Amino acid sequence: MNYLYLLLNLGSLSVPFIFSFHPKLKFHKLWKPLFFGILISMLIFIPWDIIFTKQGVWGFNDDYFLSIKLFSLPIEEWLFFICIPYACTFTHYALLYYFPNLKLSNKTTKTISYLLILLLLILTLFNYGKLYTLVNFTLGIILTIIVINKKPDLLNQFYLTFLVMLIPFFIVNGILTGSFIENEVVWYNNLENLNIRLFTIPIEDTVYAYTLILLNLFVMNLFETKKLL
Repeated sequence: MNYLYLLLNLGSLSVPFIFSFHPKLKFHKLWKPLFFGILISMLIFIPWDIIFTKQGVWGFNDDYFLSIKLFSLPIEEWLFFICIPYACTFTHYALLYYFPNLKLSNKTTKTISYLLILLLLILTLFNYGKLYTLVNFTLGIILTIIVINKKPDLLNQFYLTFLVMLIPFFIVNGILTGSFIENEVVWYNNLENLNIRLFTIPIEDTVYAYTLILLNLFVMNLFETKKLL
């Protein structure tokens, strides 16, 4: 089933793309800032992906992609950084449209942020020899610090919308890591992570998703703010 990874990408994108033209949501009007968000996130995550693939931190099962590679990465992996951010940012904005009061207080947001930073810092210090843990958690710490100082209102909303996004995350990433199928689409070298799994998903992947989505939303938010000035 060498088209499985492609189907997961397109399946994740399909419904958000169709409803982007909903007359009330009008998410298509955010395509320009979304483009910049995806571009900047790819400039960070793609080189990281290439290096980790070459170093054997993770890899891809040939049985589940189309054998088309660009810089050692399956073309489906490149599409991942377009389809998943698109679907998740759409989910964020759709939730806020239908639930405009969906946000935490500033005090609660700061408490969660500082506790998250502290937890990631402790885990990083005690596991600095594990590449995935080190790079992933360090980026999570840096981004959280930047956003809590520059755009705290975004985190007020994102901490709640991210909880909703975790539902499709566990489905899609679960399949990618071996749930419901014979082998993994993406395999991980457990020497380079905490070797703690949520079902079949490395726990680091939750922080990876958090950082990837938040980075896209942060860039979009910056773009929209500048547009208003």
